[in-house]
Amino acid sequence: MSGPAIVLVQPQLGENIGKTARAMLNFGLTDLRLVLPRDGWPNPDAGPSAAGADSVLDQAQVFNTVADAVADCHMVYATTVRSRDMPKTVVTPRHAASEIKLMDGSGRRAAFLFGREASGLSNDDVSHAHKIVTAPVNPSFGSLNLAQAVILVAYECFLATAQADDVQLHDQHNVAPASETEGLHQQLVTELKGRGYFRSEDRHAHQDRTLRNLIVKAGFSSQEVQTLRGVIKSLVRKPC
Repeated sequence: MSGPAIVLVQPQLGENIGKTARAMLNFGLTDLRLVLPRDGWPNPDAGPSAAGADSVLDQAQVFNTVADAVADCHMVYATTVRSRDMPKTVVTPRHAASEIKLMDGSGRRAAFLFGREASGLSNDDVSHAHKIVTAPVNPSFGSLNLAQAVILVAYECFLATAQADDVQLHDQHNVAPASETEGLHQQLVTELKGRGYFRSEDRHAHQDRTLRNLIVKAGFSSQEVQTLRGVIKSLVRKPC
């Protein structure tokens, strides 16, 4: 099994990438994706920490942006314990694993985003996710290192059964891949920018992120994305 993709956003230490690969392979996950690793890739410090999970490291993919890393994914989960000022559903790793199990055989992909060792995921990173995943840990000491966080998710994905009857999904099998929703977002932002919507540079990033969150949260199908893109194109076209 390959399972969901594990996406490490700007990981800092090669040792942590190796430990992540080890945690993944322990529970059958093999799709490792790296977004701008600080010390480049390949990293000689990753191999020893992987403790034999070289197959995961060998096929690891490197991307320049989070958007590129999740472009083929239909459901993206951001792992974070910090509260976010975003209208996103928060689920446990077990619930997320049950949702992903329902996607088996559908050709749909899922991914988990993990942030930097020192600071975690940024709000911009989280804006690419459909849902937030938070593990129920000791509220007075909830600090997990990168490999620990990955192994929690990998373990739950390994245990998830096909009979997840208690999980209710909103047309998850019809959700468009992230590349399509990001294309809709970029088209909308480009047209709004040309019409002076972003009047304040100080609020531009926040407004951009809010628009992406609205689009991702809606869970549009590919047909709906294409329809909306056509609507935008018609609205900005000069009248005949």
